[in-house]
Amino acid sequence: MRRSKAVSALSLVAGSALLLSACSGGGGNEGGDPNTGSSADIKSMATGKAQSGENFKLGAAANSDQVIVGIDQGFSAYNNDTPDSNSSYNTYVLTTVLSGADVLDGNNKVLLNNDVLESWTVTSKEPQIVEWKIKPGVKWSDGDAWDCDDFYLGWLSHSGKVKDGESPVFNSASSAGYSLVNEATCKDDLTFEAKFEKPYLDYKGMFNSTAMMPAHILEKQTGIADITKLTLSSPLEELKKAGDYWTNKFKDFDPATMPGSGPYKITAFDANQESVTLEKNPLWIGEKGGPAKIVVRAMKDTKAMATALQNGEIDVAASTQPDATAAGTMKGLAAQGVTYGSASQLTFEHLDLNFAKPIFQKQETRKAFFEVVNRQEIVDKLLKEVQADAQPLNSIVFYPGEQGYVDLYSDKAGKGAEAAAKTLTDAGWVKGADGIFAKDGQRFSVTITHNQNDRRKQTVEIIIAQAKAAGIEITDQTDPNFLKGNLDKGEYDIALFGWSSAPFKAEQPSIYIPKDQGGAQNYQSLNDPRIKTAFDKAVSATDETAGTQAYQEADKFIAENYATLPLFQTPSMWGFRGIDKVYMQSYNGALWNAGEWEKTS
Repeated sequence: MRRSKAVSALSLVAGSALLLSACSGGGGNEGGDPNTGSSADIKSMATGKAQSGENFKLGAAANSDQVIVGIDQGFSAYNNDTPDSNSSYNTYVLTTVLSGADVLDGNNKVLLNNDVLESWTVTSKEPQIVEWKIKPGVKWSDGDAWDCDDFYLGWLSHSGKVKDGESPVFNSASSAGYSLVNEATCKDDLTFEAKFEKPYLDYKGMFNSTAMMPAHILEKQTGIADITKLTLSSPLEELKKAGDYWTNKFKDFDPATMPGSGPYKITAFDANQESVTLEKNPLWIGEKGGPAKIVVRAMKDTKAMATALQNGEIDVAASTQPDATAAGTMKGLAAQGVTYGSASQLTFEHLDLNFAKPIFQKQETRKAFFEVVNRQEIVDKLLKEVQADAQPLNSIVFYPGEQGYVDLYSDKAGKGAEAAAKTLTDAGWVKGADGIFAKDGQRFSVTITHNQNDRRKQTVEIIIAQAKAAGIEITDQTDPNFLKGNLDKGEYDIALFGWSSAPFKAEQPSIYIPKDQGGAQNYQSLNDPRIKTAFDKAVSATDETAGTQAYQEADKFIAENYATLPLFQTPSMWGFRGIDKVYMQSYNGALWNAGEWEKTS
């Protein structure tokens, strides 16, 4: 996210990446962050109440009634691991509905989910064998056991090895890690074992919550007696039966076939109102306190979300879309008991150039576009009021502060109109009477497409002016359904969106390698064999130093293609009232520990 997720303003964990402003930092209260303007010691809220060492358990909390949470976009699918459903906003809901092997705290620390697992253990290094030991008594909300069958289905559905010709039978957004497992075994009901054909250091990112669909439901609905008896060599018709159900039937929400395995279950979903209701899973094995009901509402206008918090219509406003006005509103509500927080996310906003479009099959056009985009102007105008120390992002694979981060884009982007015009002129492009470059009858006129988002629209407006000075014509296209529609079909010239990632680099190849080689999220048709070779080396590295070096190679080759222009690491912002501690986790959103929220008023 796991997968990388595309988020409406931006969306990566074992499996894939996810598709996803305020007054500047100086005026926070004592204990706040001067760069974000947080109105409390937000950092102290980043860990769970019962978190200990490398383990996470929900902490005890007094029972309370209802909490209403606003997020940027609505829940849309119970199975969030297919390319067409993969979204951060599904993860934000499902993180407390579906149990997985790991939990990420607010510091992005990878923790064993000790509410449902006893351990994850490497029992052999050559070959690598990993064992996941499940706790006795873990159940789905419909009474069936959450056990090894669910892990087996998680592997089978994400392996990428089950195909009908060239088409995947299970259409998963990513197969990172799972594709390296050549033998998956249920040693008993509570013990799942995976034998890897190559070393895989990021195994802790596998079997995250959204990877774990209910095997017993699939068995009942398809007539398959035992999912663990299906192997890669089973009859294709049986595999297709399972794959079709997993891919197509775990969509939207049906209470009869979509139970919860976490502290909450979904009890109502209104697609028209974009609202989903969560209630306590009565069979949850862990602590049972916290809110009895959580209503999650989509609020696409971030300013309206802040106003709803001000008016008491919601208790938590949690946005991945930094907006100066909305942040200013929330910061101004301290006297009303509202706590404001902001933090850099493992998410980044970027522009993807579509190699399937003739205009961008020429390197000079891609290079000229990069040169004309002044990212510093975008950051200064749109982010500084939210996060005073915001800067352009200069890597695709790494974030600032991570080992391996190297600036690969400062010498490619923002060189100015004259530099872009020279690049085109040197390649034989000629500026027409309308001031736009053309070559062989093709004008340099392209469209930037994005979802409905004010900040993105403002981003494009800035780029339009920058590009016009260089003789490049840019058109803005807002498509409210872009992330769930034309993006994965490659129906765009330039896509403006974001990726959200968990701290597992091994999940990134899905975005940058060819689709026929496992790149289910490679919507821009990028194809450079050097990238796949580097990622293959990185994913199968046996030590972190060698892995980092290989990831750096992949990062460098992506940059050399002028394929994706990173704009900035996106800060989240959130506000809450009447709850003791809320922290918006970079990948899983604000609800990652909602079961231990305690009402204060």
